[in-house]
Amino acid sequence: MQTKPASHYIAPLEGIIVSAYGKRYQVELPDKHRISCVTRGKKTDLTCGDVVTLKLTDKHEGVIETFLPRSTLLYRSNAFKSKMLAANVTQIIIVLATQPSFYEALLNRCLVAAEAAQIKPLIVLNKCDLADSNQALQKLSLYTSLGYPVVALSAKAEISALRPYLQGQASILVGQSGMGKSTIINALLPEENVRTREMSETLDSGKHTTTAAHLYHIDTHSQLIDSPGLQEFGLHHLSAPQLEHAFVEFRPYLGKCRFNNCQHLQEPDCAIKSAVLTQHIHPERLAIYQTLRSELNQSTAFA
Repeated sequence: MQTKPASHYIAPLEGIIVSAYGKRYQVELPDKHRISCVTRGKKTDLTCGDVVTLKLTDKHEGVIETFLPRSTLLYRSNAFKSKMLAANVTQIIIVLATQPSFYEALLNRCLVAAEAAQIKPLIVLNKCDLADSNQALQKLSLYTSLGYPVVALSAKAEISALRPYLQGQASILVGQSGMGKSTIINALLPEENVRTREMSETLDSGKHTTTAAHLYHIDTHSQLIDSPGLQEFGLHHLSAPQLEHAFVEFRPYLGKCRFNNCQHLQEPDCAIKSAVLTQHIHPERLAIYQTLRSELNQSTAFA
């Protein structure tokens, strides 16, 4: 790509962050020209998908001045720090695979994060050609019953089942390492030639192939962000009301417990636990919620 002189641009410039490497960001301008940027001072609270304004300091380098208001922000956090994953996305695609085995607890955490951020979730089961996918699909039947769409595919062979879900969306791929996120990008955009590696059979998990988030254009109206592989997804940034509301099947029962401040843990006359007994809420989902609520209580206690 030819480098245009700095005089070609008139400040202030506006662009979108298409990759983030620590304190350095690659910003794409409306004409698709890309500028390597830093921020003023120690400011690093920007992420892939952010729309920013910048000033050029050289032919292809600049300084980010401000960022525009975000429509959504997806991030994870533990008791000590938070990590932003993407801004202004409309859809989170949670990539699972038949091999290596996926962590169902991580799937639930991703769904909770999506609900809390008001981002539409999509579950993709990849590598359906490597093993009998029936068992994995059976595990996911709980989530289809909750209204979450599940797409089964083998990205190396055929990606067409996913394409309709990408149209008109700003999506982000999330999931454990080795689930095939980079393979999905390669299938959708072969010209990008995203690097992939073989999974580690000994550890039953994939090796990291993506170290920073990258934004790709599927077409004029559709974007896709590939994020680094996740092994955990902390949700310490959520409040108690946000957490319980993020479990979609809890919503009809919220506010109907005996105690107004019911945590749905050990309290008597809990509407959520009663719904489990009547099979309106799956016990595994309540167990996941209780784990997350206990984590939240611990982080609040030590805050």
